[in-house]
Amino acid sequence: MERLVVVSNRVPIPSSGAQAGGLAVALDGLMDRRGGLWFGWSGKIADDAARRQPTIVHEAGVDYATIDLTQDEHDRYYSNFSNGVLWPLLHTMQQLMQYDREDARAYRDVNARMARALAPLLHPSDIVWVHDYHMLPMPSALRAAGVRNPIGFFLHIPFATTDVLASAPDMAALVRDMLGADLIGFQTENDAANFANAAEQLAGCSRAHGNILHVPGPGGGRRVRLGVFPVEIEAHSFANMAREAEHSAAFDSLRASLCGQALLLAAERLDPTKGLLQRVGGLRTLLEKRPAWRRHVTLLQIAASSRTDVSSYQSLRAALVSDGGALNADLGDADWTPLRLVTRAVDRAVIAGYMRQARVGLVTPLRDGMNLVAKEFVAAQDAADPGVLVLSRFAGAAQQLEAALLVNPYDPDALADAVDTALTMRLGERQERWQALWGAIEDRSPLAWGKSFLAALLRAAAAAQAPERMVRGIEPARPRVGGDVPVAARVLPPPSFGLGPAGGSLGSSLGSSLGDPGGFPLN
Repeated sequence: MERLVVVSNRVPIPSSGAQAGGLAVALDGLMDRRGGLWFGWSGKIADDAARRQPTIVHEAGVDYATIDLTQDEHDRYYSNFSNGVLWPLLHTMQQLMQYDREDARAYRDVNARMARALAPLLHPSDIVWVHDYHMLPMPSALRAAGVRNPIGFFLHIPFATTDVLASAPDMAALVRDMLGADLIGFQTENDAANFANAAEQLAGCSRAHGNILHVPGPGGGRRVRLGVFPVEIEAHSFANMAREAEHSAAFDSLRASLCGQALLLAAERLDPTKGLLQRVGGLRTLLEKRPAWRRHVTLLQIAASSRTDVSSYQSLRAALVSDGGALNADLGDADWTPLRLVTRAVDRAVIAGYMRQARVGLVTPLRDGMNLVAKEFVAAQDAADPGVLVLSRFAGAAQQLEAALLVNPYDPDALADAVDTALTMRLGERQERWQALWGAIEDRSPLAWGKSFLAALLRAAAAAQAPERMVRGIEPARPRVGGDVPVAARVLPPPSFGLGPAGGSLGSSLGSSLGDPGGFPLN
């Protein structure tokens, strides 16, 4: 059986105390069956990192291989380029980019060093699965290091349109680097379509048919498959957690403090993509347009601080505190405030309990790859008296959770109207909407998501065993992989990269049985 090799920015070594969930749950489950290697950054800084060999730890049948970074590598590769350029760019917030050529060079150099460190650890039959925006050059870097194994790449965040990508000078080369993979997966059909257009315009690819791109190169070039694999949660497990939280001290304390007010709840990282300031503006609009809601609703906004060394995050925190304070000062009373703001991390089980008692869940990012919080809010509800999900149209989850109240987060009046609709919605309609939302997530899981992607890669592995279809190496940013290595993902009619018949993953068509709170952080 082929061994699964996962490549991501951070590695969840069990003994390190990293929280298991999301990606770790999906991939650990696969590795338990077939063995595996998880490779990435150790999270440690060392002056001599470039001269050190990977550290390998073997736990529960899985090898965890990590390398250290120098302080300069960490600052330039991770903080400055990954989080200071690619994160805002791919979320279509290019105005927040802080581009520097030296950061871009360091980003490529770190990926190349990681590829050179990983290559000797690979077995000929391994399946390589690369994850997320920290690793865009990795498929090409592995080919340059002589790796011929099938390579899959999955992007957990959105992929922007070609005109937005043009804001960063390196994106054409990075698109070509991604094409070193045999299968490239995305959260939504829009992201896959955006990448296909970028590959055509920036890398000279042509659309062969459906979700297949033809990459020009020696020997007639090669084919790369694109697929849509929406990340999932363990819905039943989260529902059980929320039910158990009803009996906790935190649950009782919050309920008592509300004094009968309706709870509006939002929970995410403090991040410019999450629509935090727009949400506060929407709450102000609600209370100004419909003053009857004053003293009858409270928004609990949990926005856990993150990336505190990035200037745009520092500015956002200051603006959120300012806007939130102004809202409370302008509309609040001595014994009531419309906004409760928490900027520290809150335990996942506690949040599950808060979700269960919330009348309205606000998940209104300006742009998001998937947003698992929306699915967790659905799973946390009491079927007999469920809360209402207000969801941004620009969250990837909106393509699955169509029974939510979908809103434009940039429109404060639309946000206010949606919250008012949710607060006044009849019980019967709330139950009908919740049942439809639950039906969209109850039979899915992170493990099934991982299996669906891996099934496509296994088809690539079988094809790669044929000598005439072996993958040749490529240079970074100049794909030169010869041969046709098709992946048995469902071919979708152009130009759409639509979801499978069961609502999203390719696993249904293959017959096979991962950011947000609760998921292992890749960043």
